[in-house]
Amino acid sequence: MNNQPNNIAEMVYNAVMDTKVVDIHTHLFSRNFNQLLLWGIDDLLTYHYLIAETMRWSDITYDEFWSLSKKDQADHIWRVLFIEHSPISEACQGVLTVLNELGLDTASRNLNQYREYFSSMDVSDYIDKVFDLAGVESVVMTNDPFDHVEYPVWMDKGAGDSRFQPALRLDVMLNSWENAVPQLKQWGYMAETDFGDKTLSEVRRFLKDWIVRIRPVYMAVSLPSDFVFPDDSPRSRLISECILPLLAEFNIPFAMMIGVKRSVNPQLKLAGDSVGRSNIKSVEYLCANYTENKFLVTMLSHENQHELCVTARKFRSLMVFGCWWFLNNPSMIDEITRMRVELLGTSFIPQHSDARILDQLVYKWKHSRRVIANVLIDKYSDLAQTGWQISNDEIKRDIADLFSGSFKTFIGR
Repeated sequence: MNNQPNNIAEMVYNAVMDTKVVDIHTHLFSRNFNQLLLWGIDDLLTYHYLIAETMRWSDITYDEFWSLSKKDQADHIWRVLFIEHSPISEACQGVLTVLNELGLDTASRNLNQYREYFSSMDVSDYIDKVFDLAGVESVVMTNDPFDHVEYPVWMDKGAGDSRFQPALRLDVMLNSWENAVPQLKQWGYMAETDFGDKTLSEVRRFLKDWIVRIRPVYMAVSLPSDFVFPDDSPRSRLISECILPLLAEFNIPFAMMIGVKRSVNPQLKLAGDSVGRSNIKSVEYLCANYTENKFLVTMLSHENQHELCVTARKFRSLMVFGCWWFLNNPSMIDEITRMRVELLGTSFIPQHSDARILDQLVYKWKHSRRVIANVLIDKYSDLAQTGWQISNDEIKRDIADLFSGSFKTFIGR
C-alpha cells in the first residue's frame, strides 16, 4: 500500500471535506421559531464580533449605533470594516467566505446586490442550501425555557425539523436564581429563594417536564470564569441536588461552557462579554464525585486548554469539545487540535460552530475543516513514518468519529 505523504494528504483532505458534521453547539433555530432564526447579509454583518470590531475604528457613539435600524447598522459596519479597511479579521473573512460560497461576486463590494440575493430566497430552501454547503448533518440548538419568545413555540409545535436538535439551557436558573423563582411560580412550580424540600422537589419536577417535552440531547449552562463547585451558592445546590440526579436517571450529559466574564463593556451589549481563566478543580471534582453522570466541557480561556485536555485523559465521563468563541480562530484551532490529538487520539470533539446566524455554518465549518485537515495530515504522515499502514477506510472512520460518531456515542443516540 502506498503511504507516501502526498497520498495521505489527499485521503485525509477528501475525508475531512466530505464527512458530514453534527454541530454540537449553536444558537440557531428552526423555521418554527420565526424571528429567532437569523439569516442573510444584514444579520451576518451585525454579528456581535463585527460590532465590537467596528467600534474600534468608528467615531459613532454607542447610543447612536444602537439607535440605527439593523440595515443602517449593517451599512455602517460594511463601510468601516470592508471599505475603509481591509476585511482581514476572521469575522470579516467569514462574511466574504459565505458570499463566495453562495456564488456571489465579492469583488463587486456591492452590498445592495447581496441584499437582493437574500431577499429572493425562500427560508426553507435556504436552510437546505446552507446545510448542504456547510456539510452539516444536524445542529444542536440552545433552548432556554425562560425566553419569552421561545417558550410558546415549545408549548405549541416545537422545533419541527429533526436537523435542529434541542439542548436545554439553564443559565437563568443557575446564574440568577432570584430571577428564575418568580417565573417558576408563574408556571405553577412552587419554588422559593430558599432551598426547602418543596423547592427542590418543584425544581426537579420542572426539569423533568422539560426533559420530557423537548427531549434534549444534553442540558447546558454557560458559566463565569470564577465558577466554583461545590460551594454554598444556589447554583451548587441546584446542580448537585436537582440537575445531576435527573441527568443520571435519563442518561443525558451535562454540558458546561466555562470562562465567560459578562458585560465587561455594557455599552457593547452582547458584544461586551469577555474571557477569564477558570479553575479546573471544579471539573475534576464533578467527574470524580458524580460517576453516574457524563460531562461535555469546553473552556473559553486559552490558558485552560492543557489542563482540560489532561483532565479528559483521567475521566472517560468527560468529553472535551470545540474551540469556543474567542478561541474560534484558525491559529487557536490549529494549536488546540494538535494538542488534543497528541493527548487524546480521536476521543474528543474538535469543533462546534457556536453559530448565531444560519449562514455562519458555511464559513465556520469551511475554515475549521481546513485547519483540522492540516493537523490530521501531519499526524497521519507521522504515523506513516513508523511503518504503520493506514487505509483510506480507517481515515474515514476516524474522521467520522471526530465529526459526529464520538458525540452520538457519548449522548447514547
